[in-house]
Amino acid sequence: MVGGDAAGMSAASQARRRRSPSQLEIIAFERSGWVSYSACGEPYHVAGYIDPLERLVARTPAAFAEMAIEAHTRHEVREIDLDARTVTVENLREGQTSTTPFDILMIGTGATSFKPSIAGMDLPGVHELRTLDDAKQLRAIVDAGPGNAVIVGGGYIGLEAAEAFHHRGWQVTVVTAGASVLDRTLDTDMSGRVIESMEAIGIRVVTETKVRCINGSEHVVSVGCEGGEILPADVVVLGLGSRPVAELAADAGIDLGPTGAIAVDDHQRTSAEGVFSAGDCAETMHRVTGRPVNYHLGTIANKTGRVAGINIGGGDIAFPGVLGTAITKICQTEVASTGLRRAEAEEAGIDAVEATATGTTTAGYWPDATTMRIKAVAERGTGRLLGAQVVGGPGAAKRIDVFATAIWNDMSARDLAWTDLAYAPPFSGVWDLIHIAARKVADAAS
Repeated sequence: MVGGDAAGMSAASQARRRRSPSQLEIIAFERSGWVSYSACGEPYHVAGYIDPLERLVARTPAAFAEMAIEAHTRHEVREIDLDARTVTVENLREGQTSTTPFDILMIGTGATSFKPSIAGMDLPGVHELRTLDDAKQLRAIVDAGPGNAVIVGGGYIGLEAAEAFHHRGWQVTVVTAGASVLDRTLDTDMSGRVIESMEAIGIRVVTETKVRCINGSEHVVSVGCEGGEILPADVVVLGLGSRPVAELAADAGIDLGPTGAIAVDDHQRTSAEGVFSAGDCAETMHRVTGRPVNYHLGTIANKTGRVAGINIGGGDIAFPGVLGTAITKICQTEVASTGLRRAEAEEAGIDAVEATATGTTTAGYWPDATTMRIKAVAERGTGRLLGAQVVGGPGAAKRIDVFATAIWNDMSARDLAWTDLAYAPPFSGVWDLIHIAARKVADAAS
C-alpha cells in the first residue's frame, strides 16, 4: 500500500478480511506521521471544536499490527519498478533507502495543495492544511493568538480555515482570484449568499484578486495583492485547491487519464497488471455524464479504497461512480452541492434548465427558522434531475442528500416533487423546499 490514509488503509482492511496473513502479507508506507485519519476534521481541531488531535485517528499503526497489517509512517515510496516488482522506500526518520518486493500494489498517494509561484511562499508562518501535522501546527498558532490571518483561496479548505480562525477571535481576510467563493461547486448567485453571511460576521472576502507576494524576513508579516493592497498577516493559510499526486505512477509507466489522475477501471485496476489505485490520486466515473472525473473527497477515497481492497482480497466488485456530492459550513451558514451545474451539463452536451426556490429551514413561524435557497438542475424535456445546490442556515445542507439519492436513481424532478418526505414544523414547511425547487425545475423542463 503506497499511502496510508483513507484509500490505502481501507483497501488494506478489506483485503485482510478476505485473505489471512498466511495468504497475503500487507505492508503500507505513509510519508506523514499518521495513518487512517480524518483530514476533513482538521479545520475543526484548529478551531478548538475537537480535542485532542488523536480523536481524528481511526486506527494507529499498532491497531493495524493487531490485524497483521504493517503500517510504516515517515516512509515515502520514491520509485516503482514494475519489471522487478519492487518499490524503493526512503525512511524519512533515518534517511535510509531500501527496496521492498510486491506481488500486488495499491497506489493511494492522495492529493497535494496548489502552491503559487510567488515570493515568500517558504516563509515561516505560511501553512497548508492537508495533514494532521499541518493541523497541529496551526492549532498551536491559533492558541497563541489572536492576530491577523489571511486565507489564500476560497474553496472548502480555505473557508473552513477562515471559520476556525474567526471562531478563535482572529481578524480574517479571504483572498480569492475567482469572482466568488466555492466557484467550482456553486453558481455565483448561490455563493454570493455565502459571502454575505461571512462578511456579516466580520470575515472580509476579497474576490477577483490574486496574491502578488508574501512579505517578511524571518516570518510572514503581510500579503501583497495585485492592485497594491497590503494585508497584515501573522499567518497565511493556503486554500487554493489541490491536484492528484500521480507522478510516482506516471514515472513507472502507469497510464494517467484526461484529468491528470491515475486512470482506473471500475475495479480500481490501473493499466499495469496487479496494480490498483484509489482515492484522490485516481480517476472515477461521473454517474450523469459518464466522463472521468477527479474529486478530492473523503467519501470517494474510502469507497474506492474499499472496492480496491475487496478485489485485492479475491472478491469481485465494481465501483458505481460518483456525483461529487459535497457539504460544509462556514459558521452558521451551510453549503452543499451534488451532480452538475447547468453550465457543466451543457458542456457535457445535455440540454439543461435550472430553477431556484427560497424559503426557510423549518416552518416559517418556527422560532429558529432561517433562510434557505435551493437551486435544482434538470434535463429539458425529460425532467431528469441533474444537480442541485443548497445554501442556508442550520438544517439546510443535508437536504442535498435527497437530491443526490434522486439523481443517483435517475429520478425526474416531477417524481421528487411528489416524494413523501417527513414534515413537522421544527424541521420543514408542509411543502419542504426540496418539493418546491423540484416542482419549479420540473415546470421549467417541460
